[in-house]
Amino acid sequence: MQYGRILVVEDEPNVSELVALYLSREGFEVRVVEDGEMALEEFATWHPDLIVLDLLLPRIDGWEVCRRIRARSHTPIIMLTARTDDLDRILGLEMGADDYVSKPFNPRELVARVRAVLRRSKGASSTGSQAVIRLPELEIDRERRSVHVAGQEVRLTPKEFDLLWLLASNPGRAFNRQELLEHVWGFDFFGNDRTIDVHVKRLRRKLEPQDHPYRYIHTVWGVGYRFEAVPAEDDD
Repeated sequence: MQYGRILVVEDEPNVSELVALYLSREGFEVRVVEDGEMALEEFATWHPDLIVLDLLLPRIDGWEVCRRIRARSHTPIIMLTARTDDLDRILGLEMGADDYVSKPFNPRELVARVRAVLRRSKGASSTGSQAVIRLPELEIDRERRSVHVAGQEVRLTPKEFDLLWLLASNPGRAFNRQELLEHVWGFDFFGNDRTIDVHVKRLRRKLEPQDHPYRYIHTVWGVGYRFEAVPAEDDD
């Protein structure tokens, strides 16, 4: 039984073979490519359910591959790299990656992350009865997984949408960061609280441009975040 298609983009054969072996053993269908150009071609023709993406690739690097895929798809991406700088991790999340794994890594942990990301991306829209949230100048459609601001569609990553839906479907409730991690990423997520802050920052930038009269995601100092549509001039 196969549980999904995984595209592994990695130019080190010993790493790609190890990743493919462990994912295949867990029931995933796996394809491996060794450079960024091949990754984009395989993505367009094979339509994987998730991509394990190395950053330091020949021809087109992983950053650019991620950017191009995010411009047209919400397919989950787990970045894989030997670089451990927190700035790289934050930049990866800013570009739309769903998770970030540093080399050397435990292949079992990578498999767990793959399962967690797939579970969150496929299951986040299956809870709750409300299908559409309509607010002044903001519409969130859970079934279509679409968001419109002032009538214009705004593209969100899967995790951005899941986080926004959770907050917007519980207006006024203050969530702490750990609650948000558990609800959106799951109990088996291996990240930290900064993940929430990065995603909130990205959401605010997309939902609340400078000329937009409403603000939606508010910081609750000492706690976390809450959702409420408030005209900008009335928001402190």
